[in-house]
Amino acid sequence: MPSFLHDEIHFHYRDTGSGVPFVFQHGLGADVSQTFDLFTPPPGFRLLSFDCRAHGETRPVGDPEKISIDTFADDLRALLDYLNIARTVVGGISMGAATALTFALRHPGRTLGLVLSRPAWLDESRAAGMKIFPVIAQFIRQHGAWEGAQRFEETETFQEVRRVSPDNAASLLGQFAHPRAAETAVKLDRIPAHVPAHPRAAWRNITVPTLVLANRRDAIHPFEFGETFAREIPGAEFRELTPKSVSKEQHEAKTQQFIADFLVRRCA
Repeated sequence: MPSFLHDEIHFHYRDTGSGVPFVFQHGLGADVSQTFDLFTPPPGFRLLSFDCRAHGETRPVGDPEKISIDTFADDLRALLDYLNIARTVVGGISMGAATALTFALRHPGRTLGLVLSRPAWLDESRAAGMKIFPVIAQFIRQHGAWEGAQRFEETETFQEVRRVSPDNAASLLGQFAHPRAAETAVKLDRIPAHVPAHPRAAWRNITVPTLVLANRRDAIHPFEFGETFAREIPGAEFRELTPKSVSKEQHEAKTQQFIADFLVRRCA
């Protein structure tokens, strides 16, 4: 897979299709396979995604202090500069949505459109609601990835998450599966502590076509967050996804349908 060098880090990325570029970024603990498995670009569009710092095949981890949404937005700009892409549609899932939003607010002149799928932040800290991620990092450091996963699965905290949202529970266990789990565990400390730099009043300055996706039965990505973004961003479209806990196949099909339709109608 191709990579580009930026800030002394080799960033792994994927690039397919041709036409209007769409950078679609993954969530916490995932990598480019998440977005590429979930979405196939329609004719006339080019899909790109890169593994964020401390994710996937991007290495080394680099300065831990730079593992942040703000830096990820800078890294996205570096990818565009490397590929000589002047303007692009930006989007992402969860952490990727926060990265895309940050990029769009910082670089409106380089943004053609915005896709926010299952946003996990509004304009305030979510540290309290995401405190389970630093706990996972602690289990990895103390017990290693394999044993840490077994011990974590036995905790009442995990059992409660599984009762409410099996999808969230599976995602949490997936954090232990990274082949470099111990080396990259710092991301589970740093990202949940993210405090958005832009107040929601700034969202009202977004003028590009915007699509917001959200689903119910998801404690990490509240449905109400999607509704709030759709209400505050002028002209934003809102679509409700099927929860993965109900049907992963329907969730994926709706994601493909909604994004492809939005790109063709609003960003071609």
